[in-house]
Amino acid sequence: MTDAVVASAYGGPEVLTVIDESVGEPGPGQLLLEVKAAGTNPIDYKFYGGLYGKDPARLPLHLGLEAAGVVRAVGANAEGPAGPIRPGDEVIAYPIGGGYAARVIVPASSVVPKPEALTFEEAAGLLLAGATAVHALAVTAVGPGDTVLIHGASGGVGLLAVQLAVASGARVIGTASESSHAHLRALGAEPVVYGAGLVDRVRSVSPNGVDAAIDAVGSEEALQSSITLVADRDRIVTIAASRQGIELGIKVIGAAPGADPGTEIRSAARLELVDLARAGKLHVHVAGVYPLRDAAAAHRELMAGHTHGKIVLVP
Repeated sequence: MTDAVVASAYGGPEVLTVIDESVGEPGPGQLLLEVKAAGTNPIDYKFYGGLYGKDPARLPLHLGLEAAGVVRAVGANAEGPAGPIRPGDEVIAYPIGGGYAARVIVPASSVVPKPEALTFEEAAGLLLAGATAVHALAVTAVGPGDTVLIHGASGGVGLLAVQLAVASGARVIGTASESSHAHLRALGAEPVVYGAGLVDRVRSVSPNGVDAAIDAVGSEEALQSSITLVADRDRIVTIAASRQGIELGIKVIGAAPGADPGTEIRSAARLELVDLARAGKLHVHVAGVYPLRDAAAAHRELMAGHTHGKIVLVP
């Protein structure tokens, strides 16, 4: 038996509850993961919030697309992208289902080695946000010499996008509250405050223009300022405003209807991200750690949209 967080109905964080359920044994191509930390992401509350439908047959919803932990048992042919997996291995699992749990059965194909340089809490926040950042930078073709504007630069995706863009040789301008500016500067970005006058502030620090924009916020300000500042709409992407993005003719990525899921890009990104973290070239900032039983409180903080990094759950 194991503790697991589920949504018992569709609604807000109040529908989250902890249940005790049987886990079972891993089958062929599967493994039993003892979860040490599970990453939270906006898509989690969008699922039980009904954004992707409210089919009662899907209840209770098991949540959690990424987790880090220790392998406790393996089925036949348990091999991941980095090779065979054995009991005792410290790993990161993404994409999975039901990661908000003390133990969970996951496909071996979703498991990669955890870099020793990362804690379990940091590792649990690496892959979904990191793969999203890789995808966003790929579809906007950000590279050496480019100036890229990243909206929500201090969030989970934003911080990783900043680091990856800087490493690619791009100049990064990132929107964030003033409390995050010192951290962004340390990562190589040039921070600007969001809010009224954003376009003018960006133009003042980059008079030669902006080549690409990544919207990790989904606000009207982020979308409209990106369109104003970037000449080519093919070099603007949103991960948080799918409907508006499609209407505006910019790139839309993620799991929302009409978005580019980038399955192959994201899958391939996992080992790249692990290698960068192992080499100390990519860091995950953990903004908050909550026990599983406080998943609702963690989601309320996540939904507020002012976190500086990742929020994780621990059993």
